[in-house]
Amino acid sequence: MSYATLRYEVEDAIATVTLSRPEMLNAFTVEMASEILAVLDRADADPEVRAVIFTGEGRAFCAGMDLSSQGNVFGLDESVSASDPAAMERNRDTGGTITLRIFRMKKPVIAAINGAGVGIGATMTLPMDARICSTKARIGFVFAKIGVCMEACSSWFLPRLVGMQTALDWAMSAEILTADKLLAAGFCTKVVEPEDLMAEARATARRYIDGLSPVSVAVNRQLLWRMAGASHPMEAHKLDSRAIYEMSMADGKEGVTSFIEKRPAAFSKAPPEGMPASFDWDSEPGWG
Repeated sequence: MSYATLRYEVEDAIATVTLSRPEMLNAFTVEMASEILAVLDRADADPEVRAVIFTGEGRAFCAGMDLSSQGNVFGLDESVSASDPAAMERNRDTGGTITLRIFRMKKPVIAAINGAGVGIGATMTLPMDARICSTKARIGFVFAKIGVCMEACSSWFLPRLVGMQTALDWAMSAEILTADKLLAAGFCTKVVEPEDLMAEARATARRYIDGLSPVSVAVNRQLLWRMAGASHPMEAHKLDSRAIYEMSMADGKEGVTSFIEKRPAAFSKAPPEGMPASFDWDSEPGWG
């Protein structure tokens, strides 16, 4: 299957999604949003895919929304009233549909940020599980420069990643941030030379794959993300208890047996198969 705005390739259990509008610095469009959602669904449904890497073709990761698009560049229906909840549910922020889908992923998602990433080019990386930056990476939450606000659920994700004080500073200043500043703030886990970026991203993916239960990795990813906003640790206790009960009778048995027998584990399931059934992994809260 081919796509107009990106490339999708799978090798050694790792899917690589390359944003591919290099002549436009991989600027984001409604069509790109649709294709990203499609490849996320594709990767999540494929048990042969164990991790996903996002990167950009050429010198940019993603230069934000394509401001040359016709009509509302954010893909929104300007005839809808913001006071009409039912209409607004159909007029959702395009970037938010991407980040919420990444949030629900059952596979680790890694950003290999090769160059500039501003606006949605920055916010789409926030729900990913690791960000590896090239020394040429530049990130900017530049919404105040074009008279809009934070989008793609970034007001939820960004302070959880870098802390509230840093998130406030970055959002209100609209500063373009260098790779070194991003590393110091904890936005990314590593900064490498451009020629080493994809190798480092693949090495990170392998750390989430080799010798590990795919179901366990998926469940741990979801537990951490979903409990980030829980009101009490009891919420985590209830979810932990249901999940570990089911897993202890599946991959948990093989994991314990292999440990006792001093051999590599042979885990038999990979998402979407084998996920604990006692929790709804795919639904979202309602709009109202």
